[in-house]
Amino acid sequence: MRKKTVRDLDDEQVRDKRALVRVDFNVPLDDDGRITDDTRIRASLPTIELLLERKARPVILSHLGRPKGKPDPKYSLQPVSQRLQELTGCEVIFVESTDSDEAIQACRNLQPGQILLLENTRFLGGEEKNDPRLARALAELGDFFVNDAFGAAHRAHASTVGVAEHLRPAVAGLLMQTELDYLGGALANPKRPFVAILGGAKISGKIDVIEQLLPKVDGLLIGGAMACTFYRAMGLETGKSLVEEDRVPMAKNLIERAGMRLTLPHDAMVAPSLERAKEAKAVSRNAIPSDQAMFDIGPQTAASFSRAIASAKTIIWNGPMGVFETPPFDAGTRAIAEAMASATEKGATTIVGGGDSAAAVSEAGLEKKMSHVSTGGGASLEFLEGKKLPGVEILDEAD
Repeated sequence: MRKKTVRDLDDEQVRDKRALVRVDFNVPLDDDGRITDDTRIRASLPTIELLLERKARPVILSHLGRPKGKPDPKYSLQPVSQRLQELTGCEVIFVESTDSDEAIQACRNLQPGQILLLENTRFLGGEEKNDPRLARALAELGDFFVNDAFGAAHRAHASTVGVAEHLRPAVAGLLMQTELDYLGGALANPKRPFVAILGGAKISGKIDVIEQLLPKVDGLLIGGAMACTFYRAMGLETGKSLVEEDRVPMAKNLIERAGMRLTLPHDAMVAPSLERAKEAKAVSRNAIPSDQAMFDIGPQTAASFSRAIASAKTIIWNGPMGVFETPPFDAGTRAIAEAMASATEKGATTIVGGGDSAAAVSEAGLEKKMSHVSTGGGASLEFLEGKKLPGVEILDEAD
């Protein structure tokens, strides 16, 4: 199922029209309100620039942080407006409200070549409840709707879903389309061998993804603390590692069903605690000391996973291999990132599913060496789980 994109609109629908564009400018800010990573702003530039090129007048909506439905200066989009102006070279007008007479007036006064950025949608009490009154008010701000916020597409909010019930055409932006093409293509028609790498702390957060991917992949590599729940299912000592006791039977069942397709870490990096990371050592998975915990995959596993990645044609990765914020437990995650970068170079399709994995790839400076790094952690996870994303479902279907 393909959605209409901003490219599918004809000149009459775009020229001199107000394009209400929902983006995901949920960027990290330091204590002084400075942007520390502008990746998400850059990701929506192609859509904004295409609209400007086609003489539309972009009115931008975004959320930032979790301000709990009321204005909070530390979550203002003001710093974003300055960065957007620097990146586009266009005048960006910032209005400190969203559903107000001031915002409506600013939309009417917007001139071709200017961009209007409205204040954080989550400053509005009805945003996260998808309040119909707010959705109607937001629809008044544009002549057509473009959703380019893949990172918020799994949320049925007023600015992602409600507004599209009152404003048509409602189409996907270029970033949204890229996300759907890569993630959808990998699931529907992957080049083989198709390998998925899953990490992170808990098996419970990845059960649906594992269930969805298992029938489709040629290999499923499991890392992170979630591997310890599988170890427990195999009867291995896990020491002080994080184990979800209530998920052990489920892990056992998955091992039986997956057979040779499921690969668990052969060795582990262990330490008495994160605070004593300097005492880290590699041990075989059947030799985890009872007074220590696993905090990363071991070097043998990193090498073995890297070989599996090198032989694959499509690779999806979601979740770190260890506590990558604390060296030396970043080594496993870094090895996966480097193996994927190398596979991309050799022609494989490599997809990083947002969240912590995307942060790790960015930290390693390897973003540009992946086929696609998703901008949405939660959204990409739900997409991989086979769930329908409300912010995508509501958009116009392609002819």
